[in-house]
Amino acid sequence: MLQTEFPFTLPLGYVDSEGTLHKEGTMRLATAFDEIAPLKDPRVRSNSAYLLLILLSRVVTKLGTLEHINPKTIEGLFAADLAHLQDLYCRVNQNGHNRVQTQCPYCEKAFQVELSSVGE
Repeated sequence: MLQTEFPFTLPLGYVDSEGTLHKEGTMRLATAFDEIAPLKDPRVRSNSAYLLLILLSRVVTKLGTLEHINPKTIEGLFAADLAHLQDLYCRVNQNGHNRVQTQCPYCEKAFQVELSSVGE
């Protein structure tokens, strides 16, 4: 079965206007339209770096108790959290999963680790 949603925990968390910290969330796989639609946005046309903010606002489906995720929400993330989501986006949309290949430093046996469970 194809996994289309991936849970995540932000390293620092998003602080909303009420002062509430939101760390747990869900990201879905991107569609072709998710990647194409932001290219028409005037904010992206004037600053290509804004593409990431719009793209993440489309695929992050849950962040704590927030009802709506929009580009303004993603703008308010700390840089470490933005980098975390960008890495997750790349892993799940290129590989279809959130696992990385690693190797035991003692026996040198290769194995995969599911990153969403690391550090939680």
